[in-house]
Amino acid sequence: MNTTSTACIADRHCRPCEGGVAPLAPPVVADLLEQLDGWALQDAMIARTFRFKNHYETMAFVNAVAWVSHREDHHPEMVVGYAECTVRYWTHAIGGLSDNDFICAAKVDRLLAA
Repeated sequence: MNTTSTACIADRHCRPCEGGVAPLAPPVVADLLEQLDGWALQDAMIARTFRFKNHYETMAFVNAVAWVSHREDHHPEMVVGYAECTVRYWTHAIGGLSDNDFICAAKVDRLLAA
């Protein structure tokens, strides 16, 4: 898989990752991060905080992210408050970032694109 492809990341699907591969190199991470809206590098993770009008909208978003996670079999850490949710991705099996993290982040962005 070409990690530097400019094709829409959200149209791709995660691949199983059970370790044994290196995390993405910093230049690749920087390129992929530029293709996402509002995500930032935090240590070995990418993260974004989403803000909502109320708790109901926040929980609807959390459930939608859970659906993406289930479909892609790649799960984020989520910190949920009354009207916000911070989503963090990294690939535990490799101790850093993989294509899967960026694919899922793009799919989460797409949830709110309407």
